Amino acid sequence: MASGSVEGEQSSLADDYDALISTTDVELLKRAWRNEKAAPEILRFESDLITRVREQIELMEETVEEKLTVGTDPLSVSLYQMDLDRTLFLLRSYLRIRILKIEKYMFHIRKTEELWNRLSKDEKFFTERCTDDLKKHLEESVLSKLPENYQSYERQSVISEEDDMVPEPRLDTFVLCRSKEYLTGIQLEDGPVDDRSKLFEMEPDVLYFICYKSIKSLVESGKIDLL
Repeated sequence: MASGSVEGEQSSLADDYDALISTTDVELLKRAWRNEKAAPEILRFESDLITRVREQIELMEETVEEKLTVGTDPLSVSLYQMDLDRTLFLLRSYLRIRILKIEKYMFHIRKTEELWNRLSKDEKFFTERCTDDLKKHLEESVLSKLPENYQSYERQSVISEEDDMVPEPRLDTFVLCRSKEYLTGIQLEDGPVDDRSKLFEMEPDVLYFICYKSIKSLVESGKIDLL
């Protein structure tokens, strides 16, 4: 009886520890990095998280420098340095992935309010500079030399009804994902037309390969993680 009580208590402590570890800023940054890397579109910039991570990096750099100054055991210093390097890698990679998406879809992002509002202040400035510079370059080097009906950088010709020259993210891309909780009522956006009226369920901690468009809102709300 006592043995069962101890095992239950140890299991509860382990669950609490796992929950605590999963909510540290480094783990949250890793989750944001994985989501950004797997999503076909640019996601909301994690402003508060990035601010906290940058502050932690500064503190870690000061700690490493201080330990080197006082002659702390090299093995201990190397462990601090490894933790610092890992956090720096995640931060730089997260920001780099977002920049690559902006460069690829800059015109689409700038004209789409939902995507534009997901950018940080610096990313908005970068996007404006990129779109303005590229537009000017295209107009001066190519478009001005074409017939008037073909001088748009957004459309192939004046008769085009849509901006068919502006790249857009493929929301029908299939992604690998995992739910944090039991979810139901998911509307499928792929497959035969007859099947799209059926609602889909997701079990927690089970891997699914599914159309991104079907879980887009759930990724944005944090209920689903991309892998």
